[in-house]
Amino acid sequence: MDNTFVHEDLNAVIRQHSEWLANQLHSQRESLFPPDAEKTMRKFTSGEAAALLGVNDSYLRKLNLDGKGPSPELTAGNRRLYSAQDIQALRVLLERTARKPGDYVPGRREGDHLQVIGVMNFKGGSGKTTTSAHLAQRLALRGYRVLGIDLDPQASFTALHGVQPELDLEDGGTLYDAIRYEDPEPIRSVIRKTYIPNLDLIPGNLELMEFEHDTPRALAQGNAGLFFFRVKKALAQVDGDYDVVVIDCPPQLGFLTMSALSAATGVLVTIHPEMLDVMSMSQFLRMTADLMDVIAESGADMSHDWMRYVLTRYEPQDAPQNRIVAFLRTMYGEAVLNSPMLKSTAISDAGLTKQTLYEVERSAFTRSTYDRAIESLNTLNDEIADLIQKTWGRT
Repeated sequence: MDNTFVHEDLNAVIRQHSEWLANQLHSQRESLFPPDAEKTMRKFTSGEAAALLGVNDSYLRKLNLDGKGPSPELTAGNRRLYSAQDIQALRVLLERTARKPGDYVPGRREGDHLQVIGVMNFKGGSGKTTTSAHLAQRLALRGYRVLGIDLDPQASFTALHGVQPELDLEDGGTLYDAIRYEDPEPIRSVIRKTYIPNLDLIPGNLELMEFEHDTPRALAQGNAGLFFFRVKKALAQVDGDYDVVVIDCPPQLGFLTMSALSAATGVLVTIHPEMLDVMSMSQFLRMTADLMDVIAESGADMSHDWMRYVLTRYEPQDAPQNRIVAFLRTMYGEAVLNSPMLKSTAISDAGLTKQTLYEVERSAFTRSTYDRAIESLNTLNDEIADLIQKTWGRT
């Protein structure tokens, strides 16, 4: 019997496994989104469209009968379906006769500053990417001009929006191109349109790690300058193009996260209400404060419009979770958002096909499961939208 044990180079094994996985993911994407392997946004029922616009379904029907606005698609059962583009066109139409500006197009007005929201936590599984993706999509569907930035080298936010990092970004195309120290590109060169109106994307991949490697070298050579302002300066190039920027930050407190913090006007910290996660967050907050002290000592203004905690993967029937939630609310008060993101099989099942809950059909789930999850997401994201409006001096 041959007991010879064959040794393999770890790097070769890992590379081979990476290539197998990338090819399988690419095949999965092509099977899910044929024929051109590109994602499209689903159609919305008239009830969903009316809710997004803040009008009655009967009013939408009347607009259609009067020949105003885009014509919805009629199903065999005579149901009206609206595309995301139709809803945006209706927004513009309704805004023209709105009682007050912003009733239907709620974005910035003259004097309002760009809202840059950094979503962060350095513990995996806290729901950071899920929070970022659903927030960006909900704001876009509600009429805000949104730029989503994936600053996480693991690039889950990117994959959720139909871009496969290993295959679609072989020649760059991440924010690194716009913030690198040598020959940075204009930020517009890395912005992509998505299949959702009002939502643009700057994807991420492992190339973002180059910034973590370049910065110590640039600091040692005296070439880094105020490195933590590089994201902020890049965003200044497109300040007038967007109402809100949502940044999915890396799960560590490195130079990318410090740069995102310096650019942010608002910060969302995701918390899974379990004791180990709360203990981890304690260290995260302490380290973040220490880093921000260093940045502030360099002359940066670290004031933010707001900072809030988002409870994620929350299970209302879980008694230990409820005790931790009560503990957090007692300690932090209104800094903890009222609306938690519920733990739901609907959200996780949608992720299996690299989609958010806003992209999947209600019919794909048990109705009560879907309705409970979507209501949780909408209430949370609309609470954040209200924060944005208050920052702009509106209620």
